[in-house]
Amino acid sequence: MANKTETKAFAAGENIAENQGIYIVDVTYKKENGEYFLRYYIDRAGGVGIDECEAFSKAVEEVLDAENFIDGAYTLEVSSPGADRKLTKEREFLYYIGREVDVKLYKAVNGVKEFTGVLKDYKDDTAFVDADGEIMEIPAKSAVYIRLSFKF
Repeated sequence: MANKTETKAFAAGENIAENQGIYIVDVTYKKENGEYFLRYYIDRAGGVGIDECEAFSKAVEEVLDAENFIDGAYTLEVSSPGADRKLTKEREFLYYIGREVDVKLYKAVNGVKEFTGVLKDYKDDTAFVDADGEIMEIPAKSAVYIRLSFKF
């Protein structure tokens, strides 16, 4: 469940993202080593680069300053979700339906602990992944990670 600051920050950036043709994959607001960080993870078909991150950052910073709902100092960061970032929120899973994902489980299912497949659906905290024609139901809590698969 997103905290109140994350929810407000998401709402603050939603129209900006839509106008810029990007998608907010996730927003996090966390304290790390005594400092607060507000992080937006953005994406679009074909991916995002530094120019898209910078444009979104500048635009959302103006809105955040005007709305002023975050008490105290924080660092604003905007980036792509990254190749190794695991999917955690329903919004992420739903956005990436149809994409290939890598899955690693805590316990083997049908003798398999790691596999790659296509994310077919996500509901009730369960990912449905097509692995070689077999739909695997993966409760998110039973996976070490479910993340986008990238071939380098």
